[in-house]
Amino acid sequence: MSEAINVLCFGDSNTYGTVPMRDATHDERFGPDIRWTGVLRNTLGQGFHVIEEGLPGRTTVHDDAIEGASRNGKTYLLPCLGSHKPIDLVVLTLGTNDLKTRFSLTPEDIRRGLESLLEVIRTNPSGRNRTVPKVLVVAPAPIEEIGFLGEIFVGGAEKSRALAPKYAEVAKAFGAEFLDAGTVIHASAVDGIHFDAGQHQALGKAIAGKISLLATNK
Repeated sequence: MSEAINVLCFGDSNTYGTVPMRDATHDERFGPDIRWTGVLRNTLGQGFHVIEEGLPGRTTVHDDAIEGASRNGKTYLLPCLGSHKPIDLVVLTLGTNDLKTRFSLTPEDIRRGLESLLEVIRTNPSGRNRTVPKVLVVAPAPIEEIGFLGEIFVGGAEKSRALAPKYAEVAKAFGAEFLDAGTVIHASAVDGIHFDAGQHQALGKAIAGKISLLATNK
């Protein structure tokens, strides 16, 4: 019997499964089979092992003065690769939190943050027999500046619409697969950032389709 294909899903609150937030005290998570990682697991079926590594507030490469240094995706990525190896595929779904006003980042800055993460993966082989895992880069769905989170993401909506082509450029340079989440789903009208259950379903199936192709072409 062949080993399962290990898929590491490395992302933020939308990988964690945060339910669209009505206010700052609303702290709820979708169940294992509702969030997109669970949809992915159930769609791929036997032969795949989906590893959920979603952290609310996680950025590409930035410490957060308010939410803490633990939100820095680059700091945690290397030990994460080590603790879950062998990894056959990494699904990178970061960049939304980089749009927060407190970081004052441009879309190009965010692109370079993604590039830095891909460099970590490329230079620290965590696949089988010390190979480099395949990577699927997922560009964040555009956000909306609504609800209480709108004050945290002032100026972020416009920037978010510039990310997909930059992410596609980085994915191509690193030989990674690419998916523009904005072509598949949209952010919730409740908070403009997170996804409702139906959007998790659509994203999980779209990512499963990409992974099935990658597995077929290994």
